[in-house]
Amino acid sequence: MANFPSISPTYNTQKKVEASKRVIRFADGYEQRITFGVPEHQSPRVYNLTFNVNTTDANTIMNFLDARDLDNASFTFTPPNGTQGQYVCDNYREEMVLSNRSTIRTTFRQVFEPA
Repeated sequence: MANFPSISPTYNTQKKVEASKRVIRFADGYEQRITFGVPEHQSPRVYNLTFNVNTTDANTIMNFLDARDLDNASFTFTPPNGTQGQYVCDNYREEMVLSNRSTIRTTFRQVFEPA
């Protein structure tokens, strides 16, 4: 497992929790919620992160994410105000704002696999 480079995102971070439950709704308004699998793994966190960095750090981040794209592996990451976990990056893009500055926008999704 790889560790995400020790480059901190800027504070424009969004965190979303996507609960994985099955819901059955009946005609009388009654509904039943069912959890499949380990309950602690049913609400993965999704982080939208922005990195405003210099060109060297931008290259480090993009090379790391490109490598994870090729090997389909998760990586260890500690989000702002969060706890360390395993994540995958579903999408990422780089905007070159100045000759030596870039803005990288990413979406990290928590996965539950052994480290």
